[in-house]
Amino acid sequence: MRIDELNYQDVESYLQKDDRLLLVVGACEQHGYLSLMTDIKIPLALADAASQKTGVLVAPPLNFGISPAFLDYPGTISLRASTFMDVVEDMIRSVYRAGFRRLVFVNGHGGNTAGVTRTVELMNELPDLKAAWYSWWIAANVTECAAKHGLHSEHAAWIENFRFTRVAELPAGEKPLVRSKWLHGAAGTRDLAGDGVYGGPYQVDDAIMDELFQVAAQDVIDLVEER
Repeated sequence: MRIDELNYQDVESYLQKDDRLLLVVGACEQHGYLSLMTDIKIPLALADAASQKTGVLVAPPLNFGISPAFLDYPGTISLRASTFMDVVEDMIRSVYRAGFRRLVFVNGHGGNTAGVTRTVELMNELPDLKAAWYSWWIAANVTECAAKHGLHSEHAAWIENFRFTRVAELPAGEKPLVRSKWLHGAAGTRDLAGDGVYGGPYQVDDAIMDELFQVAAQDVIDLVEER
């Protein structure tokens, strides 16, 4: 159940019986051969799956995150870290005022960790606010599931290659891992990463991806059901 399918009276009625909300955050950034909106498509799909099982409301996604290193890949739209943290704060304050108290952020982008700090700051200020950030690709159960198949996650590689994130044909085989001990700006990142994929298999069997998705979805369900 999504907020965009409801009017304010519906949300008011929901809040009379439930104070939980799923908030989806991610990024609009290059993902090699996958959709620029991969970091939104995946957490939104996970939130929808959790909502179908639990009835917890899903807020509209925040489509932009902190992606300065990818700005030399056209289509990437990046927020400054300070802007992102302020937006997260405004989101939390808005829904808190309405009566939501238990918030689960389903995050699709590694660059968004600054939002976790801002959330904790607000927990020190807003009474009874309970919040969690779930970054699906590094979650323990997801990592364990991947390891079972001899896999580990890399940006824009197999782990983000779901049926619903594909927008083009992908290369066969694997790419060497992209590694550097130094930080890089946008130009340096493009020189280093080339096609934008950070290494490993470009794709794996869809049965593995389906299994991985179910593991992550169950993680989100467990979070929103935790009291």
